[in-house]
Amino acid sequence: MSQHIVSSLAELEALYLPAPAAASTVKVAHEMTSEYRRLIEASPFAALATVGPEGIDCSPRGDKAGFVRVHDAKTLMMPDRRGNNRIDSLRNIVRDPRCAFLFLLPGSGTTMRANGRAHLSTDPALLDSFAVDEKAPRSVIVLKIDELYFQCARAIVRSELWNPARHIDPATLPSPGEILAAMSQNTVGGEPYDKAWPERAKATMW
Repeated sequence: MSQHIVSSLAELEALYLPAPAAASTVKVAHEMTSEYRRLIEASPFAALATVGPEGIDCSPRGDKAGFVRVHDAKTLMMPDRRGNNRIDSLRNIVRDPRCAFLFLLPGSGTTMRANGRAHLSTDPALLDSFAVDEKAPRSVIVLKIDELYFQCARAIVRSELWNPARHIDPATLPSPGEILAAMSQNTVGGEPYDKAWPERAKATMW
C-alpha cells in the first residue's frame, strides 16, 4: 500500500497532466468583480471552512439570498446566525484567520469560492445592520479576500444535486433524535427531540 502513496508535488503534478488550461487560471481574482458579486448575492448557502489548533472545520451557513454582504472590493461579511453555541468555526477564526467560503446556487452548476483571512466583529452598528425580525447576530465574520473564483459544474452535474428525482426521503435516514439517543444511551434525544424540533427551530431561527 505504501508504495502507492503520493508523497511529493512532482509525483502529484505528473499524475494530473496536462497542466490546467487557461480557463482554470484566468478566472482567479484578487478583489471583487461585477460577475462574482452577482454570484455571491444570489447565493442562500455557503460552507464555511476554518482551521485551528485542533484541526479543520467545515460548517454549513445559510440565510436569504445575499446573506453574505459584499462590503467592498476586498471584504465580505457573513452574520453568525443562531446555532448550537459550539462555536467551532469562530474559535478557529479567533486563533487562526485563514478562512474560506464555498457558495452554492440552487439550480445552477456553478459554485463560487472565496479564500482569505477573517476576523470577528461585534461592532453594534454592524450587528444591527444584519438584524432580522429585530434580532441581530452576536458577531459578524469579516473576510479579507485573498482570491475569488468560480468552480466548474462537474461535481454538481455528477451528483445531480438539484434533481428532485434524486432527493432522499428523510424517512429512510436516521433522525437527529435517533442519532442523539444512540450516542447517549438514550439520555438525550429520541422521539421527543424530533417532535419538538420544528417549533423549537421556528422560535430560534434568528
